[in-house]
Amino acid sequence: MISVGSAQIDAWIVAFIFPLSRILGFIATAPLWSTAGVPKRIRLTIGIAIAVALAPGLPPMPEVQPASLTGLWIMAQQMMIGIGMGFAAKIVFTAFLYAGEFIGNQMGLGFATFYDPLSASQTPVVSEFLNLIALLLFLSINGHLLYLATLAQSFSAIPISSIPVGAGSWLNIAELGSKIFSAGLLLSLPIMAALMITNVALAVLTRAAPQLNLFALGFPLTLLGGFLILAISLNYLASPFQGIFLVGLESMLGVIVPGKP
Repeated sequence: MISVGSAQIDAWIVAFIFPLSRILGFIATAPLWSTAGVPKRIRLTIGIAIAVALAPGLPPMPEVQPASLTGLWIMAQQMMIGIGMGFAAKIVFTAFLYAGEFIGNQMGLGFATFYDPLSASQTPVVSEFLNLIALLLFLSINGHLLYLATLAQSFSAIPISSIPVGAGSWLNIAELGSKIFSAGLLLSLPIMAALMITNVALAVLTRAAPQLNLFALGFPLTLLGGFLILAISLNYLASPFQGIFLVGLESMLGVIVPGKP
């Protein structure tokens, strides 16, 4: 006769609940899965499936009761680790929104916004276009699988225990903001430079021929030139986009290994 005690049941629960807390925290904030287009039930199902797949190969779990104060502390800490990793992975996509906003303002489309149901906010049209291109490229290079592999690696880098994560892990996320702002500016710099040259040329033309209406002529030319330059630059955006994805991956590693980025 097989007898199962309360200690064995607690060990089974701990072996599944603690990894699930980190995985669900990651899915709740990571790109692609955290959008409003993915229902909550689907996120929960994905998290449970990943936890079931990873649980047999994870390091030994601490011998604590899941409902005890120590067990709840470990569960909350694992959730914070997952949220930090997902936030570090998602924040790099802000660079594409920054780049689109810079380009749109230079083109004269700063007022052109629409409601994005995925982010539940008003988004500039150029920013949304670049963000969609980045998301498609992210899926084409299996970036989501790389992020899941990093999540699985985190259980070996930071084993599940009651020891809190060092402050350097959260400092890496805070320092990521400056990198993302500069990355968005560098992405938009070629198009902004070309549009600035266009505006200077229009200013010289207006100075040479004062009878020309700058407002009637300048806006269509700037708009047309911006779209033309943006279309030409699409062939060269794959490499910079992949570099930004790599920054996101290194930022995830910076959460589990402080000082990595």
